[in-house]
Amino acid sequence: MPPAVATPEVAAPGARFEHLLLEFLAYLELERGLSRNTLNAYRTDLLQFGEYLRQNGIDPVEITAAQMSEFVASLTSVDGDHPLAASTIHRKTAALRSFYKHLRREDLIIDDPTVGLTTPRRSKKLPNVLNQAEVGRLLASPKGASPQAYRDRAILEVMYACGLRASELTGLEMTDIDTHHGMLKARGKGSKERIVPLGRQAIAAIELYQRTGRPEMVKGRSEKALFVNFRGKAMTRQGLYKIVQGHARNVGLEDRMSPHTLRHSFATHLLAGGCDLRAVQEMLGHADVATTQMYTHLSGQQLKDVYFKTHPRAVSS
Repeated sequence: MPPAVATPEVAAPGARFEHLLLEFLAYLELERGLSRNTLNAYRTDLLQFGEYLRQNGIDPVEITAAQMSEFVASLTSVDGDHPLAASTIHRKTAALRSFYKHLRREDLIIDDPTVGLTTPRRSKKLPNVLNQAEVGRLLASPKGASPQAYRDRAILEVMYACGLRASELTGLEMTDIDTHHGMLKARGKGSKERIVPLGRQAIAAIELYQRTGRPEMVKGRSEKALFVNFRGKAMTRQGLYKIVQGHARNVGLEDRMSPHTLRHSFATHLLAGGCDLRAVQEMLGHADVATTQMYTHLSGQQLKDVYFKTHPRAVSS
């Protein structure tokens, strides 16, 4: 009788998934250089998928698109009556797509089961916006006649006057400001440049800072950046955050403030005042007008004011 031929042992689906997961995490760490926290997040999200595979006896390299959709659908009803938030499902689905993209790249699968995978729509969170009185309190926060006070007043005035992103504000150079014509050149995402008008109060704050505050901070050194720190060097985004948060704290707005809050307030106040949507899109540097449309929301008080002023059965006689 001929000797028996040994057949290769086929790993159980659970064991195979664990092996593939370890290889995927090694790839993320060694080749993509992701942080330990990010790796742990990927591992946590994918282990839940691994448990689904184990319970249903599904091989990770043989799972079908229908089974993958079934897993994602199951996420909406985990923990009994407490389904996961849409943002969490999107994050877990993104981890799955990355995992299977890696398997496809390593020729471990032919068809990617995550292609065409649908997830719940995420609700859009309206941006935090200050009212005009709150903006006024914030802009009045920098006190005194120190170089830092002149700088901080100019920073806050420019951010509200032009709706700049934090990176755009810190990226401003001396040559980007034209106070004579009341214009500012901003460099947005993808290094796209745009021209934004400067209001009178912003112009006055910039000119005072350029004349009185900035020279004391740079002390004769050559520095292209408009806004500088106490060492006379270009301000960083982290430095900007500290300045904005410090003044927000002074006026009791720290829980509602970031540098982007003034950008949101700029757009909302312009639209509420009747500014054309396309003009606001241009000033914000949005590629798609749909992004700008989120600022067309009105506060409850504004809605009430409009209603009682215009509805024929609500207008007082």
